[in-house]
Amino acid sequence: MATLNDVSQCVLDGDLDGIKVLVQALIDDGTDPIVIINDGLIAGMNIVAPLFKSGEMFVPEVMESADTMNEGMKLVKPLITDEDIPSKGKIIIGTVNGDLHDIGKNLLVMMMESRGYTVIDLGVDVKEEVFSAAVKEHKPNIVGMSSLLTTTMMKIESTIKQLVADGVRNQVKIIIGGAPVTQEFADDIGADGYSDDASTAVELCDLMMSEQSSPEELSA
Repeated sequence: MATLNDVSQCVLDGDLDGIKVLVQALIDDGTDPIVIINDGLIAGMNIVAPLFKSGEMFVPEVMESADTMNEGMKLVKPLITDEDIPSKGKIIIGTVNGDLHDIGKNLLVMMMESRGYTVIDLGVDVKEEVFSAAVKEHKPNIVGMSSLLTTTMMKIESTIKQLVADGVRNQVKIIIGGAPVTQEFADDIGADGYSDDASTAVELCDLMMSEQSSPEELSA
């Protein structure tokens, strides 16, 4: 008989074929879909995160685990409504204007979603005004920006200035990351936080959400 621990292990192993069999078996046995998500799929990713942070797992393995979790989610999601899964918060993520790198961004998207966040992925080469328009439309709690090139990292600053000019800067927290980015740079341009890897970025978002539970409170 399939168990929730089996599902978690399957996510950890990145077993795309096995996860379909296990999750379907639990569904057929009448297991609550929310329990499958929280105690099986997400629980597996919660094991992955610290292993990645400690260097015991690497980016390709983490992405395999995230893909496996998502395969399980595809089977479970049709059985529930969006209201059944409370979101920990909403985050907009994108790589800044002029930068086409996306591996780190994609990893962060996967890890944020696995931790229960609603993620709007704007992709790469995202212009300043696109970030601003997305804040106005989606009203996120957090905006995450990445730059992998020294030639594009100043686009983070210009994006923050765009948010200020459009009157939405105070509605969100801003976190930044990428190879050339440092805490000093984050402080200089007025970002709210900096992370050098996806796992730490998730922890930073958790901390921010524990301090502020809604965009309205952020702007108060």
